[in-house]
Amino acid sequence: MRKSLELKTPEEIKVYSDPYRLKIFHTFNKLGRPSTAKEVADAMGEVPSKVYYHVKKMENIGLLTVVETREINGIIAKYYEAFQGEIRLKHKDIEPALNQVYLSETQKLINEMYEMNKRKFLDSIDGTKKASGQLTHNTVYLTEEEAAQLMRDFEALIQPYVSRRKGENVYYHELFLSLIKEDAVEKEDTSKE
Repeated sequence: MRKSLELKTPEEIKVYSDPYRLKIFHTFNKLGRPSTAKEVADAMGEVPSKVYYHVKKMENIGLLTVVETREINGIIAKYYEAFQGEIRLKHKDIEPALNQVYLSETQKLINEMYEMNKRKFLDSIDGTKKASGQLTHNTVYLTEEEAAQLMRDFEALIQPYVSRRKGENVYYHELFLSLIKEDAVEKEDTSKE
Protein backbone atom coordinates (compact mmCIF):
# COMPACT_ATOMS: atom_id res chain seq x y z
CA MET A 1 0.00 0.00 0.00
CA ARG A 2 1.32 3.43 -0.91
CA LYS A 3 2.11 5.91 1.84
CA SER A 4 -0.04 8.98 2.21
CA LEU A 5 0.91 12.50 3.29
CA GLU A 6 -1.88 14.85 4.37
CA LEU A 7 -1.37 18.58 4.07
CA LYS A 8 -3.84 20.09 6.51
CA THR A 9 -2.95 23.75 6.95
CA PRO A 10 -2.86 26.63 4.48
CA GLU A 11 0.84 27.04 5.35
CA GLU A 12 1.62 23.42 4.38
CA ILE A 13 -0.30 23.75 1.14
CA LYS A 14 1.47 27.05 0.44
CA VAL A 15 4.85 25.31 0.81
CA TYR A 16 3.77 22.56 -1.59
CA SER A 17 2.00 24.84 -4.09
CA ASP A 18 5.00 27.08 -4.72
CA PRO A 19 6.00 26.59 -8.40
CA TYR A 20 9.72 26.68 -7.63
CA ARG A 21 9.34 24.07 -4.89
CA LEU A 22 7.33 21.85 -7.22
CA LYS A 23 10.25 21.99 -9.67
CA ILE A 24 12.66 21.06 -6.87
CA PHE A 25 10.40 18.18 -5.81
CA HIS A 26 10.19 16.90 -9.38
CA THR A 27 13.96 17.19 -9.79
CA PHE A 28 14.48 15.02 -6.71
CA ASN A 29 12.06 12.49 -8.22
CA LYS A 30 13.73 12.67 -11.60
CA LEU A 31 17.17 12.03 -10.09
CA GLY A 32 15.60 8.96 -8.53
CA ARG A 33 18.06 8.59 -5.67
CA PRO A 34 18.84 10.35 -2.41
CA SER A 35 20.44 13.66 -3.42
CA THR A 36 21.84 16.79 -1.84
CA ALA A 37 20.40 20.25 -2.37
CA LYS A 38 23.56 21.05 -4.33
CA GLU A 39 23.04 18.11 -6.70
CA VAL A 40 19.47 19.24 -7.30
CA ALA A 41 20.60 22.84 -7.78
CA ASP A 42 23.20 21.69 -10.33
CA ALA A 43 20.57 19.64 -12.19
CA MET A 44 18.28 22.69 -12.27
CA GLY A 45 21.05 25.16 -13.12
CA GLU A 46 20.32 27.08 -9.92
CA VAL A 47 22.25 28.48 -6.96
CA PRO A 48 22.60 25.84 -4.17
CA SER A 49 21.76 28.27 -1.33
CA LYS A 50 18.44 29.19 -2.99
CA VAL A 51 17.51 25.53 -3.47
CA TYR A 52 18.59 24.66 0.09
CA TYR A 53 16.27 27.35 1.52
CA HIS A 54 13.29 25.74 -0.21
CA VAL A 55 14.46 22.19 0.60
CA LYS A 56 14.32 23.05 4.33
CA LYS A 57 10.72 24.24 3.99
CA MET A 58 9.80 21.06 2.12
CA GLU A 59 11.53 18.93 4.74
CA ASN A 60 9.50 20.62 7.49
CA ILE A 61 6.21 19.35 6.01
CA GLY A 62 7.44 15.87 5.05
CA LEU A 63 7.88 16.28 1.28
CA LEU A 64 11.61 15.60 1.66
CA THR A 65 13.36 13.45 4.25
CA VAL A 66 17.03 13.26 5.18
CA VAL A 67 18.01 9.63 4.61
CA GLU A 68 21.78 9.89 4.92
CA THR A 69 24.52 12.31 5.94
CA ARG A 70 28.15 12.21 4.82
CA GLU A 71 31.14 14.32 5.74
CA ILE A 72 32.69 15.73 2.58
CA ASN A 73 35.77 17.95 3.03
CA GLY A 74 34.72 18.81 6.58
CA ILE A 75 31.15 19.70 5.56
CA ILE A 76 28.16 17.54 6.47
CA ALA A 77 26.22 16.77 3.28
CA LYS A 78 22.55 15.85 3.77
CA TYR A 79 21.01 13.45 1.27
CA TYR A 80 17.29 13.92 0.86
CA GLU A 81 14.69 11.61 -0.59
CA ALA A 82 11.42 12.86 -2.06
CA PHE A 83 8.19 11.57 -0.55
CA GLN A 84 6.87 8.69 -2.61
CA GLY A 85 3.16 8.29 -2.20
CA GLU A 86 -0.12 10.06 -2.34
CA ILE A 87 -0.24 13.69 -1.24
CA ARG A 88 -3.67 14.64 0.02
CA LEU A 89 -5.11 18.02 0.85
CA LYS A 90 -7.37 17.84 3.88
CA HIS A 91 -9.49 20.79 4.89
CA LYS A 92 -12.25 19.29 7.05
CA ASP A 93 -10.57 20.41 10.27
CA ILE A 94 -9.81 23.96 9.12
CA GLU A 95 -11.66 26.68 10.95
CA PRO A 96 -14.09 28.64 8.75
CA ALA A 97 -12.01 31.84 8.93
CA LEU A 98 -9.09 30.05 7.22
CA ASN A 99 -11.20 28.20 4.66
CA GLN A 100 -10.83 30.94 2.02
CA VAL A 101 -7.05 30.92 2.44
CA TYR A 102 -7.08 27.12 2.14
CA LEU A 103 -9.16 27.30 -1.05
CA SER A 104 -6.92 29.97 -2.55
CA GLU A 105 -3.74 27.97 -1.85
CA THR A 106 -5.35 24.79 -3.17
CA GLN A 107 -6.39 26.56 -6.38
CA LYS A 108 -2.83 27.88 -6.83
CA LEU A 109 -1.46 24.36 -6.36
CA ILE A 110 -3.85 22.79 -8.86
CA ASN A 111 -3.27 25.57 -11.38
CA GLU A 112 0.50 25.18 -11.11
CA MET A 113 0.29 21.40 -11.50
CA TYR A 114 -1.86 21.76 -14.62
CA GLU A 115 0.40 24.46 -16.06
CA MET A 116 3.59 22.51 -15.35
CA ASN A 117 2.20 19.39 -16.99
CA LYS A 118 0.80 21.40 -19.91
CA ARG A 119 4.24 22.98 -20.52
CA LYS A 120 5.96 19.61 -20.35
CA PHE A 121 3.45 18.08 -22.75
CA LEU A 122 3.70 20.96 -25.23
CA ASP A 123 7.51 20.81 -25.03
CA SER A 124 7.37 17.07 -25.72
CA ILE A 125 5.45 17.49 -28.97
CA ASP A 126 7.18 20.54 -30.42
CA GLY A 127 9.75 18.40 -32.23
CA THR A 128 12.87 20.07 -30.80
CA LYS A 129 13.51 17.58 -28.00
CA LYS A 130 13.94 13.84 -27.85
CA ALA A 131 10.72 13.50 -25.92
CA SER A 132 7.25 12.31 -26.73
CA GLY A 133 3.88 12.88 -25.19
CA GLN A 134 0.55 11.15 -25.36
CA LEU A 135 -2.81 12.62 -24.51
CA THR A 136 -6.15 11.02 -23.96
CA HIS A 137 -9.45 12.53 -23.00
CA ASN A 138 -12.52 10.50 -22.16
CA THR A 139 -15.85 10.95 -20.51
CA VAL A 140 -16.78 8.16 -18.14
CA TYR A 141 -20.04 7.58 -16.30
CA LEU A 142 -19.50 6.46 -12.71
CA THR A 143 -21.21 6.44 -9.37
CA GLU A 144 -19.24 8.05 -6.53
CA GLU A 145 -18.25 4.58 -5.34
CA GLU A 146 -17.09 3.60 -8.85
CA ALA A 147 -15.08 6.83 -9.17
CA ALA A 148 -13.34 6.11 -5.86
CA GLN A 149 -12.68 2.54 -6.99
CA LEU A 150 -11.30 3.77 -10.34
CA MET A 151 -8.76 5.95 -8.50
CA ARG A 152 -7.78 3.03 -6.24
CA ASP A 153 -7.42 0.79 -9.32
CA PHE A 154 -5.32 3.44 -11.05
CA GLU A 155 -3.01 3.75 -8.03
CA ALA A 156 -2.65 -0.06 -7.92
CA LEU A 157 -1.96 -0.14 -11.66
CA ILE A 158 0.91 2.35 -11.53
CA GLN A 159 2.38 1.08 -8.23
CA PRO A 160 5.00 -1.19 -9.89
CA TYR A 161 6.29 1.78 -11.90
CA VAL A 162 6.57 4.58 -9.32
CA SER A 163 9.96 3.51 -7.98
CA ARG A 164 13.05 4.39 -9.99
CA ARG A 165 14.40 1.40 -11.90
CA LYS A 166 17.67 1.28 -13.72
CA GLY A 167 17.91 -0.05 -17.21
CA GLU A 168 18.85 0.80 -20.73
CA ASN A 169 15.26 1.30 -21.86
CA VAL A 170 13.75 2.75 -18.69
CA TYR A 171 12.82 6.42 -19.09
CA TYR A 172 11.32 9.07 -16.81
CA HIS A 173 7.65 9.72 -17.65
CA GLU A 174 5.26 12.28 -16.22
CA LEU A 175 1.70 11.09 -15.68
CA PHE A 176 -1.09 13.49 -14.80
CA LEU A 177 -4.66 12.35 -14.18
CA SER A 178 -7.65 14.38 -13.18
CA LEU A 179 -11.07 12.94 -12.47
CA ILE A 180 -13.68 15.67 -12.36
CA LYS A 181 -17.21 15.03 -11.16
CA GLU A 182 -19.83 17.09 -12.95
CA ASP A 183 -23.61 17.23 -12.63
CA ALA A 184 -25.47 13.94 -12.43
CA VAL A 185 -26.49 12.33 -15.68
CA GLU A 186 -30.22 12.47 -16.25
CA LYS A 187 -31.83 9.09 -15.95
CA GLU A 188 -33.25 7.73 -19.16
CA ASP A 189 -36.97 7.23 -19.27
CA THR A 190 -37.31 3.48 -19.62
CA SER A 191 -41.11 3.42 -19.40
CA LYS A 192 -42.98 2.92 -22.64
CA GLU A 193 -45.94 5.12 -23.31
